[in-house]
Amino acid sequence: MIHIPSFKIEKDTWVEGNILWGKKLAQEIRKKLAEDVKGLAEKPGLAVLLVGEDEGSKIYVANKEKSANEVGFHSIVKRLPATATEAEVLGIIDAWNADATVHGILVQLPLPQQLNERKILQSIRPEKDVDGFHYENIGRLQAKVEGTIPCTPLGVMVMLQELGLKLTGKNAVVLGRSNIVGKPMAQLLMDYGQATVTICHSKTHNIDSFIKDADIIVSAMGVRNILNNEHVKPGAIIIDVGMHRAETGVCGDLDYKRLKDKALYITPVPGGVGPMTIAMLMYNTYHNALRREGR
Repeated sequence: MIHIPSFKIEKDTWVEGNILWGKKLAQEIRKKLAEDVKGLAEKPGLAVLLVGEDEGSKIYVANKEKSANEVGFHSIVKRLPATATEAEVLGIIDAWNADATVHGILVQLPLPQQLNERKILQSIRPEKDVDGFHYENIGRLQAKVEGTIPCTPLGVMVMLQELGLKLTGKNAVVLGRSNIVGKPMAQLLMDYGQATVTICHSKTHNIDSFIKDADIIVSAMGVRNILNNEHVKPGAIIIDVGMHRAETGVCGDLDYKRLKDKALYITPVPGGVGPMTIAMLMYNTYHNALRREGR
């Protein structure tokens, strides 16, 4: 069966009115993981590979390293220049695959053009794949068998579960069909949440017609203002996974200011889903360590 962890975090520590502050929930989850890690025979090890000089990737990796240290992991970060060869990258992954102190391996995306992303991601052993991108883990999710779930959709499901919401029979619309967010998000809402799920994407005609009856909207389209706000149902739960850099700062796919008063619950950008993604990366690494100990 698919397993969604329950952390039993008090709502008033992270829910402010109808705003879901994933940043605050992630902080509480890291505290719990730090306590749980103390009970393990060995520290979970998280190894992260960064290739190139992408500024966004540098920030993400720094945040992951900080979180790993905060929860008491053995943290490794390897940085390679943008000119790195595929053989160099695969060599590092092979070494980490064979290293018993490493429980999770993450290759920061995007990779430089000369590197075969698919080949590199599939070279990570499935039991050390903390992103949930390996074909075996993708298949396990499809088959409703326990495996590693991609961090962002797992983070969204944890948020919904910590709210204590009943999703059974609800109409959910997922905007986006990526292997990283859209598809696994739909799978989790359908198989674990027992919701009725529609996936919309860039080729969907008249997206607003699908939105009007949606009880839950998860936007991972990567396109600004994809919806007509007037068509969003009052009392809908709105989860915005998008992240864009605008003149006014960072924002999501959706019009937060206009939808906030309409939603039952809504995630802000920044401070919503993003921090939960990193928290679930920590959880996946911890879970791999538990499996290594046979627990």
